[in-house]
Amino acid sequence: MAAWQRVSTNAGAKTPGVDAMTVSFVANRVGVEVFLDHVRNALKSGAFRPVPVRQVMIPKASGKLRKLGIPTVTDRVVQAALKLVLEPIFEAEFLPCSYGFRPMRRAQDAVAEIQHMTSRGYDWVLEADIQACFDTIDHVVLMDRIRARIKDKKVLTLVKAFLKAGVMTTAGNREDTWTGTPQGGILSPLLANIALSALDEYFARQWNTEMSTKYQRIRRRNKELGNWKLVRYADDFVLVVNGNQHHAQTLREPWPR
Repeated sequence: MAAWQRVSTNAGAKTPGVDAMTVSFVANRVGVEVFLDHVRNALKSGAFRPVPVRQVMIPKASGKLRKLGIPTVTDRVVQAALKLVLEPIFEAEFLPCSYGFRPMRRAQDAVAEIQHMTSRGYDWVLEADIQACFDTIDHVVLMDRIRARIKDKKVLTLVKAFLKAGVMTTAGNREDTWTGTPQGGILSPLLANIALSALDEYFARQWNTEMSTKYQRIRRRNKELGNWKLVRYADDFVLVVNGNQHHAQTLREPWPR
């Protein structure tokens, strides 16, 4: 019921998936209780299978097109239920440098953190994003990170099934999804954050071991080394640097895996 409430009040409630069914159709023609009973029984019996998302193209500010994948209403409800279960578990471990698609966190909070750091000597900013992030997330690596926290095999099977559900393209062709998690799905932002938390952890380890105290930062500056900190919003992030331009440029070099 909570998942249905989330889906039915969402701005995309009128948008159908590949089965052409909308929230309004479920409410007026099927009946919410009948619909939810069917979804619940399919999940309990193991008969539930996600279907491909419907691909739509929307214009970006740059003039390019962004691919969105619209799940069916049924799949949205199951994803919303999964998110209700998974989000609190992973939120407990997400680091404070991450701001995108998280409860009680906004883009304004990320901006405020950057302003705070730049007013305290972090004068250089390396701005970057992860190219085609949602389309290229490695399923094996992502599932490994999820398995580290989730042991319930039914939940893991559901998550993997959504990753592998496929896409119905604008041309009407079905394509398998070997990588990525489609933008447009309720679960996708959380899955992306789980994958990208590896980036947060990489820079947090540097900060905690080499830069977390004032003494450490001063010592690094005396050795002509820079100090830096990560602020991430989904697949966009900045590294604020206390040092000179060389230190910021060095951070652009490939990172060890």
